[in-house]
Amino acid sequence: MPQIIFLPHEELCPDGAVLEGEKGESVLNVALKNDIDIEHACEKVCACTTCHVVIREGFDSLDEADELEEDMLDKAWGLEAESRLSCQAIIKDEDIVVEIPKYSLNHAKENH
Repeated sequence: MPQIIFLPHEELCPDGAVLEGEKGESVLNVALKNDIDIEHACEKVCACTTCHVVIREGFDSLDEADELEEDMLDKAWGLEAESRLSCQAIIKDEDIVVEIPKYSLNHAKENH
């Protein structure tokens, strides 16, 4: 199983985490199953940017973002070349390293 390595995030994952994910699973679902509560205001349908992450290693192992995701990412805080919406980043066979940005554009945190 591929590993998803989350870099430390002050609020969501202070010590970082090394998790295993199933091929075909989204980065967001792996995080949520392991109590890393990445915001996802649109309920994982690629309609917002609250689940924005940066793939620091293994970016090329993911399928390319489609046009809708690219349009959403244009609105994300701290956009980088390796940015993805974690609800759309589907795990393949390779390990990836994920950084959760410090901020999102969500104006109100929601408990899911």
